[in-house]
Amino acid sequence: MFLKVADVAAVVGVDERTVLNWIKHQGLHAHKQDDRYRINRVDLLEWATANGIVIPLNVFESNEDALQLPSVSEALGRGGIHYDLPGDSPETALREVISQLNLPPGLDPEFLLQTFLAREALGSTAFGNGIAIPHVRNPIVGQGGESAISLCFLKNPIDFNAIDGKPVTVLFTFVTANVKQHLHLLAKLAFLLHDQNLQSLLHRPGTEAEIMSAIIALEETIIRR
Repeated sequence: MFLKVADVAAVVGVDERTVLNWIKHQGLHAHKQDDRYRINRVDLLEWATANGIVIPLNVFESNEDALQLPSVSEALGRGGIHYDLPGDSPETALREVISQLNLPPGLDPEFLLQTFLAREALGSTAFGNGIAIPHVRNPIVGQGGESAISLCFLKNPIDFNAIDGKPVTVLFTFVTANVKQHLHLLAKLAFLLHDQNLQSLLHRPGTEAEIMSAIIALEETIIRR
């Protein structure tokens, strides 16, 4: 699960000095082992997502994995799309988002809210351009081994401390069956969200049918090629 500086530089397409600068000055978490930096793939994905950097999907999964793991469109079909959620702060907005989630039995919504807020305190989950992907470091475990993504549109723009300074109106939230699916879906969604046409559709916002069709088309033309 750990990458060397040279590995990160190769997959992102930058030199090693750039990666070291990210670690020393721009918040990319790494630890030292034998006087060399090691970067956790989860930390790399979360940092890249928040900083608008595209990470190739093959960093996070093998070809065999891709055939077995759920697609974003499948997970979104289970989690649903929700419009006009109220809220005037990250806390009140996330409380509304949690009310829309199909949570496992026994999972306290208030505890989950505090977990989301604690994750935001570590660093914003805002993707940029008004979109955020609030999530926890350990997945929210769903029922029956089926992962879900919920897409929520907020009534009011809310400051999520995004790196581009833009308030957030679009939230994607995960309920995943295990860590592997959590990482897989986070990586795929972050990759898809770099498509400008999809971003424009989300900001309109489009209908449920339009959004699902756009994501399915992107998965077929970009991820599965």
